[in-house]
Amino acid sequence: MLEKLELTRMAQSLASHAGQRMGVIAQNVAHADSPGYKARDLPDFATTYADQHDQGLRTTRAGHLGASGPSTIEPMILRGPSSPNGNSVSLEAEMVKAATVRQDHDMALAIYSSTSDILKLALGRGR
Repeated sequence: MLEKLELTRMAQSLASHAGQRMGVIAQNVAHADSPGYKARDLPDFATTYADQHDQGLRTTRAGHLGASGPSTIEPMILRGPSSPNGNSVSLEAEMVKAATVRQDHDMALAIYSSTSDILKLALGRGR
């Protein structure tokens, strides 16, 4: 029932995006000393959500035409200064991005929880 509400679908997409982005950040940190490694990041959530959900037909079940599973977003290589060995990862920048991603994930969970609480109250099952 909750997955049919647009607000919960958006919160689920935000949480998924945050998880994928945290994975990319973790890869950047893991390769911080690898010669020639270029830092990567995902496009912002607003862009990816619009791209994924404004595609014409709306599917409500997996068997519908055009239905697809959860999509993964391809990381893009960031341009910027690099160290003498060609590595462009800045640990400070990655830590700031990680904090932002955590806030996005916490916000998605708060939205989902609040929506669930409101629906329970509306159905008379609250508290």
